[in-house]
Amino acid sequence: MARIIKKFGGTSVGDVDRIQNVARLIKEDHDKGNQIVVVVSARSGVTNDLINRAKAINRNPADREMDMLLVAGEQETIALTAMALQALGVDAVSLTGAMAGIKTDPYHTRARIVSMDCRTLIEHLDSNRVVIVAGFQGAGEQGQITTLGRGGSDLSAIALAKGVDADLCQIYTDVEGVYTADPRIVPKARKLPEISYEEMLELASLGTKVMQARSVEFSNKFNVPFEVRSSFKNKPGTIVKEEVSSMEDVVVRGVALDKNQAKVMVANIPDKPGTAARVFRSLSEANVVVDMIVQNIGRNGVANLTFTVPRDDTHRASQAVEEVLQELGGGKVTLVGDIAKLSVVGVGMRTHSGVASQLFSALSDAEVNIQLISTSEIKISVVINENESDHAIRAVHSAFGLDVE
Repeated sequence: MARIIKKFGGTSVGDVDRIQNVARLIKEDHDKGNQIVVVVSARSGVTNDLINRAKAINRNPADREMDMLLVAGEQETIALTAMALQALGVDAVSLTGAMAGIKTDPYHTRARIVSMDCRTLIEHLDSNRVVIVAGFQGAGEQGQITTLGRGGSDLSAIALAKGVDADLCQIYTDVEGVYTADPRIVPKARKLPEISYEEMLELASLGTKVMQARSVEFSNKFNVPFEVRSSFKNKPGTIVKEEVSSMEDVVVRGVALDKNQAKVMVANIPDKPGTAARVFRSLSEANVVVDMIVQNIGRNGVANLTFTVPRDDTHRASQAVEEVLQELGGGKVTLVGDIAKLSVVGVGMRTHSGVASQLFSALSDAEVNIQLISTSEIKISVVINENESDHAIRAVHSAFGLDVE
């Protein structure tokens, strides 16, 4: 007997037929004597529909009320999934995130998990029930409903795997695993049999839609291996686990493309100590995540600062910087939205040279101009024009020998 976490995304439970298909898959494992915890997302499109309704009523709805609204999507799915299992003769019970014991900080729409109390959930498992848990949500100290942000159902599944000491955590999605690039853009992309936490974390944070970055960070911190696999095809997926020495033999594991990026250019700010600190403190207080940063050498007492942010955060970023510029008595903010970030990732980059040269040569041969560059131990990222990004990623993917032969 094994204790298994199974997480199903929105496309996997998108309609009645798919929910029934998921129920049959769950029943198959439960009939083998396994204890099963299922984490589900809202049906595909439901969350966006709820957001659109909210903004049709109020352009800037309160975060607390958005949390109250958005949890409805997952709670619909847990009830329907439990009903589908019961129709198959399986004893099943649905639980909200709070009922499952997921405790968070009090910050609405982007809450972080602070503790787990899975005693009630484990009691259900020990009574031979399949437990269906609403992903993406938890409860603060005062019992208030909180949500974990986009993709938070992945985080719910990983956290519950740790909380119930699961033997296996499976993340079911609409793809067969983790690929060397997005196969919808790069038809020659290959599925990877395994990948390290670090590589998966980089790819997730750089635009790969398969996993949410925070969930990979959590699994790395608590060493929770998981498998990404298809809910539509019964094939092995990609195992995400701690790094082993053989992973260094592959210099570049994958190429990621993030089109949800914007460039913020701040011109003519005072070139003196503390200016950058004030700008980025204001961005931090506005809860804006900043990625790539470039500051030029100051001349005539002023300097220019350029950085990238998620495209959805451009308005907040602009407001935060404008407030600082008013205090400083000068400067100008310019926003550029038609950019993309292309990144190559691989733990083998720690022990192999020439990756940057190969990347830049591939982009040069493809006649793609580079605007910004950022590096870490296992990744190199560049900002390019969005309208050249699909062509660029295919060229880079081929240059590093990642194409299917």
